[in-house]
Amino acid sequence: MSTPDTPSRVDLALARARDGLERLSPERAAAARDAGALLVDIRYAALRERDGTIPGALVVERNELEWRLDPTCPHRSPEATGPGRPVVLVCAEGYASSLAARSLRSLGLEHVADLDGGFRAWRAAGLPVTPPEPP
Repeated sequence: MSTPDTPSRVDLALARARDGLERLSPERAAAARDAGALLVDIRYAALRERDGTIPGALVVERNELEWRLDPTCPHRSPEATGPGRPVVLVCAEGYASSLAARSLRSLGLEHVADLDGGFRAWRAAGLPVTPPEPP
């Protein structure tokens, strides 16, 4: 069990995942997307339906991420063009995306970053958001 002086195992895993990981500000993530990086929203549907989406982002829920972005997988998304294409992962607050980035790096993707602060930071920075559709 973790205490205030001892980090939990997941906190340690997060620190390992972030070791060497490029964490982009919302503005830098937008610039990377504009320069050809693949922005990937890994949030689950309920969050996208509640909060909206980032225009132009590929939506791949976390449980399918490795299959959709591995350029050697027959189930990959057409946007997963190769291990050299820059990828920026977006989750709700910037935690799950760090863990997911580590997983993609283990598959050989060379340029994986995540959005520091996640979708929440993107929206707070005043960057474009496609609002959710009304029910």
